[in-house]
Amino acid sequence: MPTNKKELRLHYKNLRKELSTEDIEEKSLAIANNLIQLPIWDKSYYHVFLPIVEHKEVDTEFILHLLSGKDKEIVISKSDFETREMTHFLLTDNTKIKKNEFNIPEPVNGLEVPVSIIDVVFVPLLAFDIYGNRIGYGKGFYDKFLAKCKPETIKIGLSFFESVEMIDDVFESDIKLDYCVTPLKIYTF
Repeated sequence: MPTNKKELRLHYKNLRKELSTEDIEEKSLAIANNLIQLPIWDKSYYHVFLPIVEHKEVDTEFILHLLSGKDKEIVISKSDFETREMTHFLLTDNTKIKKNEFNIPEPVNGLEVPVSIIDVVFVPLLAFDIYGNRIGYGKGFYDKFLAKCKPETIKIGLSFFESVEMIDDVFESDIKLDYCVTPLKIYTF
């Protein structure tokens, strides 16, 4: 098993390619069911990514239903690829969603939400280790976003696959997760 980010990124992208639509739905539902066990449900503002279907990301629709059922405020983002920054919006019944040029579903309109009020962030990732380090797509959007969050913001990775032992090339600027939830397990860091 590789231990550096570049090789791990490639390995997990290839593993994802093998997943069927049924696998993704089943594993995404299991992840959402495991989330119920976390001590996070007394919070108000939850940031959720909308999955890039073409990259076979975790389907967060089940999480959106869970949050709606618990009457929580849901926040989604729009990415600026020049600055590698994200702008955050409240998801409401009136929010229009459109895929950008990279097939990322994003809000077209809505009420902007300051990072300072976000309590919980569900983080997309390709791989993670037993120390809470994660590997994303390598663009740095989430590292920049998470660095701006208040220290007590809870960061939860969502992964179809279990942890690797260790990621070698971790940087000081990499933001660690508090939890990672897979279909089989909850990791606490």
